[in-house]
Amino acid sequence: MSRTLALTVAAIAVAGVVAPTAYAAPSTPPQPTGERQAAFRAAAAEFGVPEPVLLGVSYLESRWDANGGAPSTAAGYGPMHLTDVRAANPGGHHHDGTEDARGDAARPALLPEPGDLDTDSPALRTVDLAASLTGIDPATLRSDPVANVRGGAALLAAHQRDLGGPTGDPARWYGAVARYSGATEAGAASAFADEVFSVLATGADRTTDDGQRVRLAATPLTPDRSVLNRMGLAPAGGSRVECPRSLGCESIPAPYEEFGGDYGNHDLADRPTSQKVDHIVIHDTEATWDTTLRLVRDPTYVSWHYSLRSADGHIAQHVPTKDVAWHAGNWYVNAKSIGLEHEGFAAQGTWYTEAMYRTSAKLVRYLAEKYRIPLDRQHVIGHDNVPGTVPGTVAGMHWDPGPYFDWSHYFDLLGAPFRPAGRGSGVVTVKPDFAANKPAFTGCTEAGTPCAPRGSSSVVLRSAPSDTAPLLNDVALRPDGSPATLGVSDIGSRVDAGQQYAVADRRGDWTAIWYLGQKGWFHSRDAIPGRAATVSAKPGRTAVPVYGRAYPEASAYPAGIPAQAVTPLQYSLPAGQRYAVGLTTPSEYYWATTFDPATHTVVRGERYVQIQFGHRVAYVRAADVVIS
Repeated sequence: MSRTLALTVAAIAVAGVVAPTAYAAPSTPPQPTGERQAAFRAAAAEFGVPEPVLLGVSYLESRWDANGGAPSTAAGYGPMHLTDVRAANPGGHHHDGTEDARGDAARPALLPEPGDLDTDSPALRTVDLAASLTGIDPATLRSDPVANVRGGAALLAAHQRDLGGPTGDPARWYGAVARYSGATEAGAASAFADEVFSVLATGADRTTDDGQRVRLAATPLTPDRSVLNRMGLAPAGGSRVECPRSLGCESIPAPYEEFGGDYGNHDLADRPTSQKVDHIVIHDTEATWDTTLRLVRDPTYVSWHYSLRSADGHIAQHVPTKDVAWHAGNWYVNAKSIGLEHEGFAAQGTWYTEAMYRTSAKLVRYLAEKYRIPLDRQHVIGHDNVPGTVPGTVAGMHWDPGPYFDWSHYFDLLGAPFRPAGRGSGVVTVKPDFAANKPAFTGCTEAGTPCAPRGSSSVVLRSAPSDTAPLLNDVALRPDGSPATLGVSDIGSRVDAGQQYAVADRRGDWTAIWYLGQKGWFHSRDAIPGRAATVSAKPGRTAVPVYGRAYPEASAYPAGIPAQAVTPLQYSLPAGQRYAVGLTTPSEYYWATTFDPATHTVVRGERYVQIQFGHRVAYVRAADVVIS
């Protein structure tokens, strides 16, 4: 336990529970009176926390959801995100794959082991302090939303007392809110508190994942930020960050060092002068925050550009965006993307905090503007959308951030919501109702065991318009032709919110799309009309090869640079089928195999088209297809 938390517990033990204060709520219309709303009101009165402050903190952590008692990506439980890393028992998918993070056949495969998780941070065990303050056992605090709200209120009150005592003025709770984030850095703590007070200013009104209507009336305030100066927080971790100033990002550089005849853990470049940045790739870390930072500072490990902390959305930058990080398992994509790792464990069926969604969206908006990257799902992709490079690497590719990442909410925050386009284009945009869409996945805790029902961005495809029809076959994952499964890591017959596909057929309340050379059926309610160009095989072609990278033809390589193999994947695009276009681009290969970047070269050749071929994107030669 940290010294600050220990002192807080001692102070509460001596002084007793914080007394209620005479806070007068602003005049507002009648608020909802459901159990969740009543729990906030009662806990605020019991512990002397202004009700808007309690509601605002909870909104930024969980949007008031209970999440079925499942932990967040940072081991946080319930509406107040009380953390208990021991109960969450994190574990993940990365060790299940064989992905080479570099994904460059010109260099030896890089398959480092992440090692043990660091779970000692007090920020990952706040349920213990809440139990000390309330007398409620940790299991109840984790599972009972009403108890959880009481525990969060007690924590806030304890922080306020430690910083100068109770007050009825919510503007003077800025420091307690900042401390609730668990941040030890001044920039991170203030960014979290600022976002909470931003929520207070605008208000919020929504129905939670378990059907509870909760409302926070708009409460504009000018918070007292002076308390930050006496909280003993660490200064910002460096000024060399590419990040909106309001986010309080810090610099924790990844090392560019030589070792044992190799070097790591990224490559120097000069993007966008050398190459256009086409993608922002969304990952989860499969590690705690402390473990993540330890790994990225290891020159023998892999790298990514940014890490985002779950509890408060804090951001650390590791690699300049002009340079190439080793994060996506596909060298072509690495060379043309920026990688964002979000603290989390996809395989656990965990949820992502609102704080992290918001800071991530602000960072992506900033990067998209800087590099002129369109805000759509063809350019802002998940690691699970990155294709294998050659047939032998497809099955081992990672699948984060997983089916429980709320892509629709994320794009709402990006200011680029998924909206219906005009009918008649023959393209649909996948858009299920996240809260109501609960596929029966298995394997979140152990293989074959049903996952707890949870809202999801993923829609499962069937081989016929029936809920009992088999799933599709992904020949790269199952060469024997057997159908995909509902395993949480099996993306062989699955689409996600925001992805666009060409319509193949319609029957009653069902829609079929072209997917991996097959018709995939789903309920029409889970999509909206979309608009995108499509490709089909050129007349006279029975099928077109599909690639996992857009590499130049052999004749494009200058002397001294070995031509890289242009190897089709196991799939093909048959005549008569159409696939949505993501972008068109010259083929490119970034030759970067030496520590001295003076020899690095970008080779360009014929044009390729990126298409939405399955769950992952793929590439076809422009010369092989017709774009309509």
